[in-house]
Amino acid sequence: MSSFTDEPITVLSAEECWAVLRRTTVGRLAVSVVGQPDVFPINFFVDDHSILMRTGQGSKLLEATINPLVAFEADSVDRSHGWSVVVKGTARVLDTESEELAAARLPLESWLPTSKQVYLRIEPAEIAGRRFAFGGEAPVGFSEL
Repeated sequence: MSSFTDEPITVLSAEECWAVLRRTTVGRLAVSVVGQPDVFPINFFVDDHSILMRTGQGSKLLEATINPLVAFEADSVDRSHGWSVVVKGTARVLDTESEELAAARLPLESWLPTSKQVYLRIEPAEIAGRRFAFGGEAPVGFSEL
């Protein structure tokens, strides 16, 4: 992965996006049902080039099942730099025993002491990310990517 530069915005390659996602476990799942958007904080695991999460019965699972076209976003910031990655794709419930057993072996733990027996995978259609170098106001004539 490339190092940080002095450029205020750097577009990440797909591989750089997956690399930064592998270093974090918290993101947001965005769904839309009947024209109404909804966003859920989730913990996740990058499994090859897909996003895997666990959930229980409820709004998140219902909405991702009704309209499986979803977006996922994760980011990280510190005092001088940040990054953000967005994955757009299709959510799919793992429904075969072999898929569920393989997912159960991954280090994907629930945050809360609630039953989350359903594995949901986002199969990506596209991934995009940016790295940010924070600083003062941009000079006159600077335009964002």
